[in-house]
Amino acid sequence: MAISRREFLIFMGAATSMAACNSTGIHLNRPQSPNTSTASIAFKPVKLPLPLAIDGLSLDQQLDAFKSFQVEDDLILPEGYTYDPIATWGDPVGTSRFGYNNDFVSYVETSSDSGFLTINFEYISGKIWMQTYEQVISKSLPLDDVRTALSKTQGQINAFALSAANPLKSQIEAIAKEGLIDQGIGVIAIQPHNRRWARTPSPQDRRITGISGLEDGHYLQATGPGVAVFTKSNKLGYEDNLGSRIIGTFQNCAGGTTPWGTVLSAEENFQDQVPDPVMADGSSFDPSHTPFILTEDKVDGRGNPFGLAGNKYGWIVEVDPSHSKDYGTKHTWLGRYRHEAVAVHAVAGKPLAVYSGCDRRGGHLYKFVSSSNVTTPTDKANSRLLKQGMLYGAQLQPDGTGQWIPLQPSTAVSPVLPSQVLGKSNSGTVTLPNPDRQQGGYRSMNRDQDVLAFQRTFKTLGDLYAGTSREQQGAILIDAHYAANAAGITCLARPEDTVFDPQQKALFVAFTSGGPGEDGGPDKQIFQGPNGEIPYEYGWIMRITEAEGNPAATQFRWRMVAVGGELAEGGLGFANPDNLEVDAQGNLWMVTDMSTGQHNLAIPNRSGASQSELRSIFGNNTAWYLPLSGIHAGQAFPFAIGPVDSELCGLCLHPDQKTLFLTAQHPGEAGGIRQNRATETRDIAMRTTQGQEFIQSRTVPMGSNWPGKAATDLPKPTLVAIYRQDGNPLA
Repeated sequence: MAISRREFLIFMGAATSMAACNSTGIHLNRPQSPNTSTASIAFKPVKLPLPLAIDGLSLDQQLDAFKSFQVEDDLILPEGYTYDPIATWGDPVGTSRFGYNNDFVSYVETSSDSGFLTINFEYISGKIWMQTYEQVISKSLPLDDVRTALSKTQGQINAFALSAANPLKSQIEAIAKEGLIDQGIGVIAIQPHNRRWARTPSPQDRRITGISGLEDGHYLQATGPGVAVFTKSNKLGYEDNLGSRIIGTFQNCAGGTTPWGTVLSAEENFQDQVPDPVMADGSSFDPSHTPFILTEDKVDGRGNPFGLAGNKYGWIVEVDPSHSKDYGTKHTWLGRYRHEAVAVHAVAGKPLAVYSGCDRRGGHLYKFVSSSNVTTPTDKANSRLLKQGMLYGAQLQPDGTGQWIPLQPSTAVSPVLPSQVLGKSNSGTVTLPNPDRQQGGYRSMNRDQDVLAFQRTFKTLGDLYAGTSREQQGAILIDAHYAANAAGITCLARPEDTVFDPQQKALFVAFTSGGPGEDGGPDKQIFQGPNGEIPYEYGWIMRITEAEGNPAATQFRWRMVAVGGELAEGGLGFANPDNLEVDAQGNLWMVTDMSTGQHNLAIPNRSGASQSELRSIFGNNTAWYLPLSGIHAGQAFPFAIGPVDSELCGLCLHPDQKTLFLTAQHPGEAGGIRQNRATETRDIAMRTTQGQEFIQSRTVPMGSNWPGKAATDLPKPTLVAIYRQDGNPLA
């Protein structure tokens, strides 16, 4: 699936306009003109630390303009644009507080000048969370005492097994509760005042936290075949004695808004707090599998002290923000895996389709199709459609075609082979349900012959899972990632956000990184860089169209519409695309998710530097505008730069297109609280758009004080509203 460098230069407008589709199915949007002027773009792009073609600079001008760069600890926007903080970690929300690491944002309009914002709180950044907790929340935690107690066990303990009378258990529970409170979902009401958005507290304001139901009775509900597993007796694994009731939601990353005004929240890296593996009947491993962990920079395994059952996390949670008593429903037909996002395709008279990706190296793209049809897309009764249907996994072919494979007991076992996926050596890794079904869990396999032996032993997915037919279906959904590997679903490059545009009848998917991991990697034929590079760290955005635009279609076509990386290598100037939004004109907005530890590192010599390390050249995480039509189609325009150490998330456009709601999570995650405006100057080996190397002297703040920005302010995750000062639409 390699794309020639010439093809990408055309894509960037550096050669004459022409259409191209190579034999591997990559189709690229190309500018209709080689002109790189930004005159017809509504904003002047922000200046990044690396040169872009849209800058319109000669080689000498680039060398002069980018010989030095000052990183700012602020949310940097184009001239004429500004932002207002709406809510910050620790602010009151209902009877609780605004959580940590705000991610996905949904706006549901209630009138022309008011609405509800629903916000996900993904995780806590252990080190900076512990450093700032007492000052923000105004109470202390027994962190030092617990660290001392766990010093001989590398900071780990099965706290669930401790006696209730043991003081250590109550100390651990106090820490774990506070961390789980700062995760989950929040609902707040807002209204505009003189173009500025502000909170207007309402009875609907509330938090759904990681411990909802533990003490307040606000359990979450569940629907679908997973309930048959939750409620069955004589489980092979752990029993939490709660039946279909569920305590809390956590690791809530991205999400989606339904046409009928509910919000779908995606539980992602649940394995950090509770066990991931399950038994053959879908029941959870014992809480001891994921112990409580407290170190200087980590507070994880927070489900362990409370005995949370791991099979009840990793789902899509539906919430109606207008219903003050709605604390969430987990729809198990949508599958349990590391959900990054949700996209909804609702057409009157057709089944409902819901798409979501599993954000892991070698994760999959899934589609749920309802059994019944949508009547009116805006009818809240459509929530019932999520209770019955089928979950499918995407199988992509290098020629740009694909098919959806159902994950049901009768589906043939035809596993992904290690030789098909990228690994850290010649062969990749595929994780399959453990052939010892009494032991449960999964096993990593690195040899094709072992996988083929697995296929000879198990003929269908039903052979891998125990119970009645409905219990088997529930177990497959609970074990979706490993069942999908067994069914031959294509391994992908960390699929993160999914967004569906009903105007174009197209699904857009962000693939953040093409590198392999310990337990998987992407398909070698599908995910290559512009010059055939594998691995390719910088990411892609894919467009998928269903056959005849039918949400229930089993066939689709796919093509890449944007590729990350440096200009000189055929990329668009960004790295690691993550959250996506489509505006009213059908153009994409995107934010990046480069790992915090790779921001602005000193790289005085590129020789020997890995692609991962070279992400340093891109600076802080950023937001982008990507036109999909017109003379600028195929180009990318930087719209915002995030504060130090932060990740920009939750792109959400107001219906009038005049406001962009955006979140910045974990400012100061690596550098902590910035002291005395401290900075450090680093040499970074850069390239011009033509590929000539030069050294940039980059001044980098040491830590963050955002959003307050005063010299002693604590860095705090924050939700903001961005708008033009003249009141016109954003773009």
